[in-house]
Amino acid sequence: MSATPAAPRRIVELARDRLGIDEADLSPHGHLKAKLSTRLLNALRTRPDGRLILVTAISPTPAGEGKTTTTIGLADGLNRIGQRAVIALREPSLGPVFGMKGGATGGGRAMLTPMDDINLHFTGDFGAIALAHNLLSALIDNHIHHGNALGFDVRRIGWRRVVDMNDRALRDVVVGLGGTANGIPRETGFDIVVASEVMAILCLADGIADLKARLAEIVVGHRGDGAPIRARELGAVGAMAALLRDAMQPTLVQSLEGTPALVHGGPFANIAHGCNSVIATRSALKLGDYAVTEAGFGADLGAEKFVDIKCRAAGLRPAAAVVVATVRALKYHGGVEVRDVEREDLGALERGLPNLVRHLDNLRAFGLPCVVAINHRAHDTEAEIALLRRRVGEMGVPVEVARHYADGAAGAEGLARAVVAAAAPGPAPLRFAYEDDAPLWSKMEAIATRIYGASGIEADAKVRAQVERLQADGYGTWPVCVAKTQYSFSTDPTLRGAPSGHVVRVREVRLAAGARFVVMICGDVMTMPGLPKVPAAHAIDVDDDGRITGLF
Repeated sequence: MSATPAAPRRIVELARDRLGIDEADLSPHGHLKAKLSTRLLNALRTRPDGRLILVTAISPTPAGEGKTTTTIGLADGLNRIGQRAVIALREPSLGPVFGMKGGATGGGRAMLTPMDDINLHFTGDFGAIALAHNLLSALIDNHIHHGNALGFDVRRIGWRRVVDMNDRALRDVVVGLGGTANGIPRETGFDIVVASEVMAILCLADGIADLKARLAEIVVGHRGDGAPIRARELGAVGAMAALLRDAMQPTLVQSLEGTPALVHGGPFANIAHGCNSVIATRSALKLGDYAVTEAGFGADLGAEKFVDIKCRAAGLRPAAAVVVATVRALKYHGGVEVRDVEREDLGALERGLPNLVRHLDNLRAFGLPCVVAINHRAHDTEAEIALLRRRVGEMGVPVEVARHYADGAAGAEGLARAVVAAAAPGPAPLRFAYEDDAPLWSKMEAIATRIYGASGIEADAKVRAQVERLQADGYGTWPVCVAKTQYSFSTDPTLRGAPSGHVVRVREVRLAAGARFVVMICGDVMTMPGLPKVPAAHAIDVDDDGRITGLF
């Protein structure tokens, strides 16, 4: 269906009437989107906070869950019952837009507009991040070409290049071929933009000064004696910050029902920390009674990192969490294949419920009150809904069947009221998965055993030595950012439900010194995805009148 309402409001009017933002504090990009000014962002700091609602989900399946759709529907529903809600979401990456997942602006009547713009180039933030990242890459090779005064060991340059596209052919490349005029030949590769440390820095920085301080600390390589070389030593920080200046400002758009939404940043939760920017989340908290945000993929990835990385860094405290599930996805976790998920199958639903239960247990262990949102689909039966209500109710968790996809805000009223009730006591102290002073290896072990249900973790001697070196170099107090498959609690994407007793193998360790966390790459997950056999790009087109089709 079309994502554009019959008459979306001009963004300057919506900002004025719904948020009290003067046109002078907006930088419009056309009529339907505008960036918030730095002056406004600074002025908002003194306002009191609303309540933060985190939307997360069960482990993703091909049957679909609808986390973004539910985030938008919930905010629409909150506004419908008289609350003032503002959405804070990530910007979609072109990787999944042209790959397998498609767009990320919601669906049905719970969608952001202008959908085409948001899913494609939007306001150019991802391009700015890629340029800043690749400028640093170019400065590294240029420095080596002109004498290598910093003493780079060309075998130990850790800074790759990025592009916002799934392209497996770029995972491993050789640069500098073609003779002495073209630099020094060396092996490197590309990651997707959402895996860039610059993306993580932009999403965690609280302003330009903090952005520059973090960019300066990026470790790009090492000298022959193992000493790190940082971006500041290459004179890169000022130019990178200049490229990122406008990208630091969140972009205001709206839902089909006129709910304000700040879209900013876009790290994936399976290979990065999976949350929109701290700046956008804080701004939404200042502008509304409720800020509704989401964390990527299942709660074992996005929500864990939201708490252990983003909340830790920014001092954020959610008042409640919403866990999104569909009957069809739970049946898939219970062993039913996608072609059969529309058939009633109470046995499969029962077998799939442990996935939802474990996510709820994890979130409540963080200290978060929970509400389960059953994202209703037309083929759900009364018996299946009744089973879900009974089993989740036994845990003392409210369950609401939400029909926002079909009915918009009216279909999310019950969910909105349940969330208001759950959040009424206000934020409670968070309990993290690990303590700051725990060793890095123990932090990874805590995530694997407490969140994933694993029996332990393992790695080869080289990886263990890297972890021990990072610990010795003073990075042991930093959070751990796990990169692994989103489809399972394990590192095997075929293990559905809630597997336990598995071993999580750490394949690679990367230091993100500017983002101030350590990345543990597990299993076979790639920081440069590939396209599927039939990519979503095949369905996208533009007609003679300039209308884009095939974006979902």
